Amino acid sequence: MIIVSGASGAFGRATAEYILNRAPNTPLVLTTRTPAKLDDLKARGAIVRHADFDDPQSLASAFEGGTKMLLISTARVGSRVSQHCNAIDAAVKAGVDHIVYTSIVGADAPANPAIVKLDHRATEEALERSAAAYTFLRDSQYAEAIAGAMVPGALAAGRIPDNSHDGQIAFVSRDDCVAVAAEVLLQPGHENRIYDLTGPEMMTVPQALALASELAGKPIVVEPVDEEGMFAHFDSLGIPRHASDDVPDGPIPWSSDDMVTFGQSIREGFFAVRTDNVEQITGRRPKSLREVMLAYRDSWPK
Repeated sequence: MIIVSGASGAFGRATAEYILNRAPNTPLVLTTRTPAKLDDLKARGAIVRHADFDDPQSLASAFEGGTKMLLISTARVGSRVSQHCNAIDAAVKAGVDHIVYTSIVGADAPANPAIVKLDHRATEEALERSAAAYTFLRDSQYAEAIAGAMVPGALAAGRIPDNSHDGQIAFVSRDDCVAVAAEVLLQPGHENRIYDLTGPEMMTVPQALALASELAGKPIVVEPVDEEGMFAHFDSLGIPRHASDDVPDGPIPWSSDDMVTFGQSIREGFFAVRTDNVEQITGRRPKSLREVMLAYRDSWPK
């Protein structure tokens, strides 16, 4: 029996739908804090259970009968390791023997300045210590984060600051990461493996924004700045500097120290990774950034 945690979130729901379409007879448990949001998937045969990673008492029954589990990283940078450890402990006690975790490229690089990697590596280490087999899916930055979050603001303003400069990155579609996660759950032979998941081409963030400018027919001026310049930009947008200052379930799910150190990590080469793991596991070519941008173009400012 396969368990997908956080199944009412975007990644979890997409994974559940993929499994229901690809292998509809596979026993599938979907866990969430908000079961009513999954009534449509319940009607398609999925088992929906309440689970709250902040409430360990809720997890024993939620994970009962599971053999494989997708542990989707929760949203709050700096406060999610305890949540993940609660889930790992409960899953192992319930008999889950293989846990697949959504991590990030460069999670195990000690010099990587991205603070997001601290939570991911701590979770990986907890899985390595556990009695379950693991698979780490180390995703590159989502192409959708560029096309759906960064580009609209840049087009509206006509300019955007950037501290990643000429650092290379192979943006990966979230859809491809979802497909890999589902296939790893459905296929045998992925135990105790680590996969970097990337798109098909390396580029810089300024090159990505130049592509968006070309597709939109509107100029975007990329202003190279240092870390303090990026902090000043995010301060002007009212984004909290630290994850501890985030408003729970608020409109902005990231802190600026998360985003600033992420850009620094790209600049320093920690995302300069390109693999064929998406195609090897799913059997399909990963989407390019251009393809993802074309899917979002109609939503961009005119």
